[in-house]
Amino acid sequence: MFIAQEMKDYQIFDTGDGMKLESWAGIVLARPDPQVVWKKQFPGKWEQAAAVYQRSSQGGGKWEFRKKLPERWQVEVGGLRFFVRPTGFKHTGLFPEQSYNWNFIRQHTAPEDRVLNLFAYTGGATLAAAAAGARVTHVDAAKGMVAWAKENAQLSGLADRPIRYIVDDCLKFVKREQRRGKFYDGIIMDPPSYGRGAGGEIWKLEEALEELVAECTKLLDKQAKYFIINSYTTGLSSVVTANLLEIYMHAQRGGNIEADNLVIPVEHSNVYLPCGTTARWISEQEK
Repeated sequence: MFIAQEMKDYQIFDTGDGMKLESWAGIVLARPDPQVVWKKQFPGKWEQAAAVYQRSSQGGGKWEFRKKLPERWQVEVGGLRFFVRPTGFKHTGLFPEQSYNWNFIRQHTAPEDRVLNLFAYTGGATLAAAAAGARVTHVDAAKGMVAWAKENAQLSGLADRPIRYIVDDCLKFVKREQRRGKFYDGIIMDPPSYGRGAGGEIWKLEEALEELVAECTKLLDKQAKYFIINSYTTGLSSVVTANLLEIYMHAQRGGNIEADNLVIPVEHSNVYLPCGTTARWISEQEK
């Protein structure tokens, strides 16, 4: 397991009955998690929830607010600062488990390295690379998420770093970068299971991931350091993304691959919350 720990403003107080109880800088939220198939260990703690996301039998859901919350608030995770808020899709704008990868990015990124972050969301990996001195290209099809990422860069004191923000379909952008003759020292991607591009293009992970990985390898410099693939698709093993990195990276360039489940420990227990998977290719010189 890849265990994300010491996240400062984020803790999981309990899990059970398809839900997780979590604290975001002291504001406690209860959200659904389909992989939580066990019973609650600390039932009394759930009374602390200021808001609960209730799923609908027709799909989707909505927040039930038990206390008045700020429209948004700040948290510190992995040494970076972010705005979070309850969104209509149960998310908060941050995946704290990714702090495990942010540590890796900082360790393997040098000043002036060129890093490409695809499906970059609100910018956690972007800020980790920028904090290490990299020139980062941040790509996401959602204009609102890119604007949120810029605000997070301001919060973290990184607004003046060389970050290029792009609203675009990731595969189309990668192919254009090839035509421009661009190369990168590191690539990070966090593709969704399903989504739409900036021009309405439909994305299905199982159908599109291999092509995207293959095209991305053409953008990696000969001295490239890493390629990271995250996945939150339930049922998609880390073996799948590790195999893609084996075929398109290790077989061609050597280096090393590590892949496993990302997890967060639950406070005062030996239970871990599964939070997707990560597969990483690391170059020979970075091993």
